[in-house]
Amino acid sequence: MNMKRWMKGLSVSLMLVAAAAGFGGCGSSGGGSGQQPFTIAYAPNESTEQSADARSALSADLGKALGREVKEISASDYNGIIEALRTKKADMAYLGAEGISLANQRLDGNVDVIVMKAPDGDKAKALYHSVFITRADRSDINSLQDVKGKKMAFVDPGSTSGNLIPTSMLMKAFANENLDSETLHMNEKFFSSAMFSGKHQASIQAVAKGDVDVAAVSDQILQAEINSGNVQAGDIKVIATSDPIPSEGMIIRADMDQNLRKTLTDFLLQYNNEDYFTKVIKVKGARFVEASKADYQPIIELNQLLSK
Repeated sequence: MNMKRWMKGLSVSLMLVAAAAGFGGCGSSGGGSGQQPFTIAYAPNESTEQSADARSALSADLGKALGREVKEISASDYNGIIEALRTKKADMAYLGAEGISLANQRLDGNVDVIVMKAPDGDKAKALYHSVFITRADRSDINSLQDVKGKKMAFVDPGSTSGNLIPTSMLMKAFANENLDSETLHMNEKFFSSAMFSGKHQASIQAVAKGDVDVAAVSDQILQAEINSGNVQAGDIKVIATSDPIPSEGMIIRADMDQNLRKTLTDFLLQYNNEDYFTKVIKVKGARFVEASKADYQPIIELNQLLSK
């Protein structure tokens, strides 16, 4: 896949078709006021069947706080979420740092981050990592230097830990080869094959089953998959870990009504439904803390560099 073309955006007509086809209703709560529903968009990693009840609970509670119906939509990829924000099909979205960076680019800066995920509600811990993983029994793969020529799984073009950061790590690790993002995402170039799995969970399972040799995923989602029993810790090994990445955040359009913005922010900062943070956010004990677009500036700048 040509990453440079993707980073610069698809044509408006194709984007509108993708947005219309890529969304599914996840439910709604509250309502009856006659106002338009408030809509939250979730990515595939957060909109799993197992987390449906927890998402619905937040929608119900938020509906009471707003005095209007709250709906959820799920997108087939990060690109669909960004387009939903741009076309006002979504009012708020939960995105990682790269998704926030791309939304900022697509909406010409008309986005703000209001809160971000933080373990134990401590902003100093509002960080995670990208990890390269392989099967524990692969004695031939022990570091990034061993991944050339292997079958590689990225997550999504708009994923921070599943694409942007691992791409930059590979370019740095193999600096003498003058790699670019396009080459790293093509078959029979640097990798024997390269694919986007669509979800961190799918990449983890692809490694565990031997469908791919290596994958890059979020360390927090990997741990959540281990905790849930979907993969055994002893079956997977980490061969490389990134520098810290700012946690996912809730984003809105910057032109949102200030009273609505304050109500949203206050609600999210006080929200403490453990089910939501364990099943949707995937970090037990996490809470939302105040955030702004400035928290993601390093990723915004890295995205600009790699998309040139």
